[in-house]
Formats: sequence, structure tokens, C-alpha cells
Amino acid sequence: MYQCVLIATDGSELSNKAAEHGIELATLSGGQIVALQVVPRYPVSYFEGGSSVPNEEIARVEKQWAANAQAVVDAVKASAEARGVQAKAVTSHSDMVAETIIATAQKHNCDLIVMASHGRRGLSRLLLGSETTHVLTHSHIPVMVLR
Repeated sequence: MYQCVLIATDGSELSNKAAEHGIELATLSGGQIVALQVVPRYPVSYFEGGSSVPNEEIARVEKQWAANAQAVVDAVKASAEARGVQAKAVTSHSDMVAETIIATAQKHNCDLIVMASHGRRGLSRLLLGSETTHVLTHSHIPVMVLR
């Protein structure tokens, strides 16, 4: 069945449910997991001379985001290991979330990507886009989406 399951998580309640399903699949198949959270860069405006936020503040915020992301993937890893599943906790810094999920799955030779869909509809989906949809349409690795 699945020997390596990439679990893409953002730490939300829905994402945590998806992580539990991914861990359960790995448990049943005797596989391992890679827990991934993609950490975005601090948004900087390139209009009108750049950001008015000091570089030190940007660095502080990005460091906090990275620490939060590490805590999320460490929790998924701990949950998997408590069930006897070998696990890796990975964070990656990128604004290209879907591409990073796919690339990380390929890098770790994963044969399944598990992630949640937050179910946005209408204008919010149009404005925010859907990383899940992007992964679904561009991944050559099977993707399991949970809601």
C-alpha cells in the first residue's frame, strides 16, 4: 500500500483531522510519514519604495512563524511515533505552497499526499485561491483530500 505518506498541515483543526487520517493510513500499511508545513515569507510591498516595516520586525515575525510551524509538525511527528509510525517533521519557507508540497513529496519519495480542504466557496475562493486544488491538478503523486 502506501510506504511514505506526506501530510501537509497548517495546524488548523481540519488539518489536524487530515493528519490523523494520514497517520492511520501509515499505521495500517506499515509505512512512514513526512509532516510538512510551508511557512510563507512576510508580505512586502514592492510599490512606493518597499515596506515601511523595519527589517528587524520582519525577521522577528518570520522567526515566530517558523517556530510555530516547527511546533505543528513536531506534534504530528510525536502523534505518529506514539503509534509506532516512523516520522519526519519538515518545514519549508516559501510563498509557493502547492509547489513546495509537491516538491517535498517527491524529495522524500512519498507515494501519497494527505491534506485538508478548507472548503472555501465563492468570492473567498476566487480571492484566496486553493492550494489544495493546485496540488490536486499538478501532482503526479496521488492526493487524498479530507474535509
